Amino acid sequence: MTLTVPPPRVPPAVESGGDARGEPWDGWAGWYEREMGWATAGGAPVRLLTGLRFDVLVVPAVAGHAALRRVGPTGPVALMGLRMSLLVAPGSAEELPGLLDWLEWGGVALSLTGLGAGGRITAPPPPGRPAEPGAASWLRPPRPSREQDEAPVLPAFSGFGSARGDAPDLVRLVDAVATECHRARLARARAGLFHDEPVAQPLAFS
Repeated sequence: MTLTVPPPRVPPAVESGGDARGEPWDGWAGWYEREMGWATAGGAPVRLLTGLRFDVLVVPAVAGHAALRRVGPTGPVALMGLRMSLLVAPGSAEELPGLLDWLEWGGVALSLTGLGAGGRITAPPPPGRPAEPGAASWLRPPRPSREQDEAPVLPAFSGFGSARGDAPDLVRLVDAVATECHRARLARARAGLFHDEPVAQPLAFS
């Protein structure tokens, strides 16, 4: 007698291109494009394109948390695993190497990189939607444009950001992040962990 084993069951949401809770991935893309005006790349998972409405600083999460405690309010911040993405004004990634040199961090090994034109990060669920453990999620979520009078406030060079003081300027943020990355690296060395976490590449979190 031959027994036929049925294939494993797949949740309907996954079959239709969604998450485990039933929301379609393209619904996430539509939310970001409609509510935030951010460009996305479809598929599963949806990705947010950098270099258009924002750039991203990618750092180890432990260093990012320490830096956020120092600088206070910032722009949107996302988490994915052991990495943190801090959204900053477009063009910031291109300025990052020169800014680090100016702040006398040039030549110091830091697990800090910038994503600008051509980069992307995995889109966390829109604010208010639950995220799977370990998946991309918002630590400091963006606010839809209809809830404020202008585009999302992002850290930028003084004179190019918001006059409301909702976010630190880019110099202050980068200096805080670089300092905490260096401290984290020294702590790892003291603990006998001599290998840094890998630096994110242009397709980080994809």
